Amino acid sequence: MTRTRPDVVAFDVNETVLDLSPVGAALTEQGSSADVLPAVFSRTLATGFAGVAVGSWFPFRAAFESSVAQVTGLPAARCSAVADSFMELSPHPDVEPAMRRLVDAGVRVVTLSHGSPGVAEAGLTRGGVAVLVERMLTSESIRAWKPTREAYLWAVGVCGVAPEQVALVAAHSWDVAGAQHAGLTTGFTSGRSEKVFADVLGAPDVQGSTLVEVVDALLALPPR
Repeated sequence: MTRTRPDVVAFDVNETVLDLSPVGAALTEQGSSADVLPAVFSRTLATGFAGVAVGSWFPFRAAFESSVAQVTGLPAARCSAVADSFMELSPHPDVEPAMRRLVDAGVRVVTLSHGSPGVAEAGLTRGGVAVLVERMLTSESIRAWKPTREAYLWAVGVCGVAPEQVALVAAHSWDVAGAQHAGLTTGFTSGRSEKVFADVLGAPDVQGSTLVEVVDALLALPPR
């Protein structure tokens, strides 16, 4: 399928847009170590995906707190304190210039997470870039986790466009694959925890080492 320049770009939030370092710091403060953050985050996703597979639903925060307990053995109150740190996140340095390029080009910018409501708003406001974002969406509103097709198509519907008019940008191969399956254009950044795209899931439409490179590649696609 020939991809065209999108009218809307949706950014994943956790890790793609917002730096999770404060969560690592909170793990240390609560008696564990920042080094376990990748394991906790991966287990959170695995728990959420398992819920989808067996037909149950629970919010991201519940999966995260459960995963902190599994990995660290911390008591419930300390796991909850670690989860609170998601409200302290800030954007990565490449977020503002990437989003500004899109806005200057007349492309609408939204965020799409399956994370807790308010996290994107707090982080983007802290980073001074909330003004560039038209909508901050979480599929928790419809009790769905990405990468289910439902989550992406719901966001597309909220934006009032067709799937092929929307691009999803993420640092996670599974997220890109889910969006692609739903008919969206996709962009992958290798500048976070995944250094290459998981080729077993296919390939993104565009990719780059920074969000700016990904956005430039999306803007270079032919017009519809």
